[in-house]
Amino acid sequence: MVIKMKRRIMKKAAAVLLSAAMVTTVLTGCGKGSSATGGSASSGDGGDDVLVLDVFDSQANFQGTQPGWFGKYVKDKFNIELNIIAPNVAGGGDTLFQTRSANGDLGDIIITQLDGNRLKDLVAAELVLDMTPYLDNCPNLSRYMTAIEEASKLAEVDGIWAVPSEVSELSATTPCDALEPTVAPSLRWDVYGAVGYPQMRNTDDLLNTLEKMQASARETEGSDDIYALSLFKDWDGEVMQNTDGIKGLYGYQQIGFCMAKVDGTDIQSVIEDDGIYVKSLKFFFDANQRGLVDPESTTQEFGTVQTKYKNGKILYSLWPWLGSGQYNTVEHTSEGKGFATAVIDDMQCLEYGCMPYGKMALGIMVGSKTKQPERVAEFIDWLYSPEGVRIQGIIQNYACGPEGLTWELQDGKPVFTEFGVEAFVDNKKDLNITDEWGGGSWIDGQSWLNYKSVGLVENDPDTGVCYNYLKWEDYADKTATELSKDWSQHYGGALNTIDLLSKENKMLVLPGTNYAVPEASTDITTIKEQCKQIIVEYSWKMVFAQDEAEFNSLFDEMKTTVEGLGYEQVLAVDRQNCEDQYAAFEAAKAVSK
Repeated sequence: MVIKMKRRIMKKAAAVLLSAAMVTTVLTGCGKGSSATGGSASSGDGGDDVLVLDVFDSQANFQGTQPGWFGKYVKDKFNIELNIIAPNVAGGGDTLFQTRSANGDLGDIIITQLDGNRLKDLVAAELVLDMTPYLDNCPNLSRYMTAIEEASKLAEVDGIWAVPSEVSELSATTPCDALEPTVAPSLRWDVYGAVGYPQMRNTDDLLNTLEKMQASARETEGSDDIYALSLFKDWDGEVMQNTDGIKGLYGYQQIGFCMAKVDGTDIQSVIEDDGIYVKSLKFFFDANQRGLVDPESTTQEFGTVQTKYKNGKILYSLWPWLGSGQYNTVEHTSEGKGFATAVIDDMQCLEYGCMPYGKMALGIMVGSKTKQPERVAEFIDWLYSPEGVRIQGIIQNYACGPEGLTWELQDGKPVFTEFGVEAFVDNKKDLNITDEWGGGSWIDGQSWLNYKSVGLVENDPDTGVCYNYLKWEDYADKTATELSKDWSQHYGGALNTIDLLSKENKMLVLPGTNYAVPEASTDITTIKEQCKQIIVEYSWKMVFAQDEAEFNSLFDEMKTTVEGLGYEQVLAVDRQNCEDQYAAFEAAKAVSK
């Protein structure tokens, strides 16, 4: 979902996994040319033959033979064709996974979650291959052995079974985003300027500013349906989810019924008097009392809110990507209009850190029935090479694509070619590719793997700068607008929001770890389900209460009700999970370079 706030709910591997006969293979290195014996999922026995690899990919959004320029690149380099098997296309859910697992053959390459017992089940069912014999000749994977070994521990069997995604050589506290943090006070910068760029010491001042902005925008546009804030219900879980955009301004994340400050200094209950969750509800309540909240907030869904941002009807974005992604068109930004982050003096914005251990929610494996495992390992190794990252991570990582097509080196720095400007700066989707590069269209030929091998902000050792072209000087120069120039000038020449908040110590980074909240017992899960329904219901009532007396009365009633349901039992579990996560933070920092 959704960027950084897009939470993936990964299901456990089904009990249907059956133990398959282990394939005996001739194990060699990553180099081409060696043959292997075993179950046939691919064609050809020798390195000179075209090898068709079945790729079971739980993240893929397209199915069939990889086409276009990426398909040609892989064919030219490895003599490999990729046949993508995509559960997302084949009806979704775990049905296809279960069916192929029961048949003893998921594919030559498997891309799916590692946590939630899935890797353990895959290894127990002999569906994946131990990669240990190949790693000596896999120089790119060798750079990430700490992460690979950590991921493989999930199998609970000795061996190297999987390579995690989004691995980073940067520290766990290095921001993983290129330009904007996960949460920041993002508002219509042009309207903010129109009311004089008022200083904001705290969220009370933010409300004062939003009130002035709403009045100004309505007068300018001649429209009374412009609101500072617009909320929606369809992301609600254990709490009212939109509060993430407020508590995140002060470095808090949610774990169950706990609000945990990501620097490890504070753990609060969501029903704590004067806690950050209640303060977030009070912020929305105060905003509504001032007439700043869209009255359709209680009935609309996220898609409707997106449309309102696009049409200029909302002035504050709870997450930077939301407002800017909808409203900051070339037309608007060239006119100085658009969303940008404004500083609140007491804020410490939440940002996610890079992951030295990688992301256990997704990894890549060699299928046990593949006919030529050495060539499969070679291809996986390439996905983690500088060339592989640049070429297969364009959609996912803002990677720069093939050298010579989209970029080239000039004076030691990467710059866009004419084609690259059209693809990345002008964002043209229907560009035609020459036959030399495989023909077809630019967008249709991009990698179907939908896989992030390394993190978003890793440095490319071949160029010395970030893989992510959003951080290139050439991109900044070519995308400068009246909006970005005004914002930068206002903040003393700041390059971007991450740069600004880092220098001003107004950002708290959630260290990147492989920690995952463990599955709760049936009793705890039952109580939590009952409590969360009450918390969500009353949270919305509190936001739209008639007055402060009703707000406080509803809060007291919410507390009494959930405490009667056994809330404290759930809270104890969630608090322990917070403590365990903090321990994982320290472990991640220890492996950071």
